[in-house]
Amino acid sequence: MFHVVNFRGLLIVALTLFLALGLGACTTKKKEYKERPVETLYNDAMDSLLAKDYGKAVESFDEVERQHPYSQWATKAQLMSAYAYYLKNAYDDAIVALDRFIQLHPTNKDVAYAYYLKGLSYYEQISDVARDQQMTKLALSTLDELMKRFPNSKYARDARLKIDLTNDHLAGKEMEIGRYYQTKGHFLAAINRFKVVVDDYQTTTHVPEALHRLTEAYLSLGVAEEARKTAAVLGHNFPGSEWYLDSYGIVENKDMRPKKDKPWYKPW
Repeated sequence: MFHVVNFRGLLIVALTLFLALGLGACTTKKKEYKERPVETLYNDAMDSLLAKDYGKAVESFDEVERQHPYSQWATKAQLMSAYAYYLKNAYDDAIVALDRFIQLHPTNKDVAYAYYLKGLSYYEQISDVARDQQMTKLALSTLDELMKRFPNSKYARDARLKIDLTNDHLAGKEMEIGRYYQTKGHFLAAINRFKVVVDDYQTTTHVPEALHRLTEAYLSLGVAEEARKTAAVLGHNFPGSEWYLDSYGIVENKDMRPKKDKPWYKPW
């Protein structure tokens, strides 16, 4: 007597056994969690940092916080993880980690450094004046915040220097746009840009040229009196500047440069 074999049923049983074995194998391969002393974890992270293995350093510092979230080492590890991201040039990750540190520990003794490192993370991403200056503005606002909150911190001096350089960079962007408008004959638009430099970036190196370009633009529009006033401001504040000599020359229709400054002059 023949028996009809239920192949469908056998297939289901076989698949069930296979999946059960597979899940068992995955379970046995899962990495066993092992808690380690906080000092050991932190020192291992520092070793990775010093070895310039920044990716491993981040993982190790994060492990310190995961295993010992309420220890003082966890707080240090949060900041050091951000520093490792910074050294890795992963600036966005560094900024996220620093924002978290500042939010969680606003009164921590190292919060001034967190602001400073955040400012540097933006500062390192500043592009040339031909590109968008969003990172420049973010660097400036962060460094300004550092100066307001911690004016006497050991990071204040370098922050002030970078603020000056950042302002100079933003002024350079305004000058580039203003010169572009000027060459296209859009003198009112150019004047607006040059005025921004004169009014908002008074301590930058671009102010003398901005005043000279304003003088040129006013003359191009036929506003001679404004041109004279602007040239006078340039002469009062920067009397030895070549930009003043050029402005005075175009206002008075005279060549004010000494002969020795002219390329064709030979002192025989």
